[in-house]
Amino acid sequence: MSNTMVVTQPQPVMYVQGSDEWSSGIFDFCENVPECLFAYFCLPCFACKTSRDYGENLCLPLADWVGGIIPPATMSMRVSMRHRYGISGTMCNDCVLSTFCMACVWCQMSREMKKRKLPVVMVATKNM
Repeated sequence: MSNTMVVTQPQPVMYVQGSDEWSSGIFDFCENVPECLFAYFCLPCFACKTSRDYGENLCLPLADWVGGIIPPATMSMRVSMRHRYGISGTMCNDCVLSTFCMACVWCQMSREMKKRKLPVVMVATKNM
């Protein structure tokens, strides 16, 4: 009986959709009503949770509430997500949506992450 040492851990599998569009619209609230209600009533908490799920710092979205007109964290996360998933768009569009529809943008990004992520499956084999 031999012992096998695991040198690297399995990494999450990301699914890159064939489309270069967002998988849901900016106002598709009905796709996940509880999540959208969470974002509407407690946007800072929802944004921090979504940021952490994306792999960014948990407190990054709090920079949006420090001051200024354009929310820097929301806009940068949206631009980053577009680049990661190959979604077409412009920074001008990201800026307008992030500034005037912040809760909608965070909901859309959360839905996108869930649709683009595949579960990680671990397979164990028995050595004989």
